[in-house]
Amino acid sequence: MTNCPTLIVTVGLPARGKTYISKKLTRYLNWIGVPTKEFNVGQYRRECVKIYKSFEFFRPDNEEGLKIRKQCASAALNDVRQYLTEEGGQVAVFDATNTTRERRETINRFAEQNGFKVFFVESVCEDPDVIAENIVQVKLGSPDYTHCNTEQAVEDFMKRIKCYENSYQETLSSIIDVGRRYLVNQVQDHIQSRIVYYLMNIHITPRSIYLCRHGESELNVRGRIGGDSGLTARGKEFARCLGQFMHKQGISDLKVWTSQMKRTIQTAEALGVPYEQWKALNEIDAGVCEELMYEEIQQRYPLEFALRDQDKYRYRYPKGESYEDLVQRLEPVIMELERQENVLVICHQAVMRCLLAYFLDKTAEELPYLKCPLHSVLKLTPVAYGNDMPFFLPSHLY
Repeated sequence: MTNCPTLIVTVGLPARGKTYISKKLTRYLNWIGVPTKEFNVGQYRRECVKIYKSFEFFRPDNEEGLKIRKQCASAALNDVRQYLTEEGGQVAVFDATNTTRERRETINRFAEQNGFKVFFVESVCEDPDVIAENIVQVKLGSPDYTHCNTEQAVEDFMKRIKCYENSYQETLSSIIDVGRRYLVNQVQDHIQSRIVYYLMNIHITPRSIYLCRHGESELNVRGRIGGDSGLTARGKEFARCLGQFMHKQGISDLKVWTSQMKRTIQTAEALGVPYEQWKALNEIDAGVCEELMYEEIQQRYPLEFALRDQDKYRYRYPKGESYEDLVQRLEPVIMELERQENVLVICHQAVMRCLLAYFLDKTAEELPYLKCPLHSVLKLTPVAYGNDMPFFLPSHLY
């Protein structure tokens, strides 16, 4: 994917969403098959200084604090070097403030000495409401503030921000006010282009994404994979209950997406609302194994059956697809889900596994085994550094 390793460097004042960006970017790149790891300098500092006392540690005239922070940044860069040169990593995300040109020049020299490309991602936010929300939602839960009340923590953190403001020097590439405007400069290669495109699609507007499989199909009952059969009576009952369930959610702007296969379309039609068909959401193509039972596949294609057991993620059905292929097919869906607000995606088992693996940060090895039962709805509500994820089982729907 990359000719030489890439070092992504975040830039920005505290509480500007740098860690949020770092975590999402790391999750996305790993999902599309680019080995990526995040290095958060704040974690190194917390390991070095076990007890945080106050913002005084970050004052520019605090020589001891400055020395420790430089040591922590150096330790993180050493780990970056090891990851990119010895552990097979292709992208490292160096998550820190990096607000001075001096610090960024140090990083540039480090990258040049090790043959890494550098890509700076600056997050600029002047909206006081967004900053305040970030402090309350994220920073107050930090280990730094377990010993004090909310008012004390907010006051201390605002003073910590002030410690950085006087020496802050902006870059030429930035995300401004959580995506209202972007400045992009000197994109060097394909992977950096993909990073820019991804970052231009994410937002922090509160929303929920609902994922479910179609109702039970005729081929489900017969134990056959793939195909394009319609719903059974039980599947139609699930579709009816799904409509009632979504109505109770009270979402006026809900968008509904389906695949182009009968069983998802019939499930959506019971909702009585407009829906959009995506070819990219079609079930994994089982090739010559379409509409066969697993026992029949084992009898007719014993070698293929064994190969699939060895590496379920990368195994490709003859004349069909692998989970790895499916992830690539679903990338535009993920981009659009990141752009949208409230969406219900009615899809298929393999497709839902791929989407879940993205949102839950699961590995390629874990992905093919994620549980996605019929007649259940998963509600994903993005929060600061992850997703709140209740499963609504049939007992909730019927």
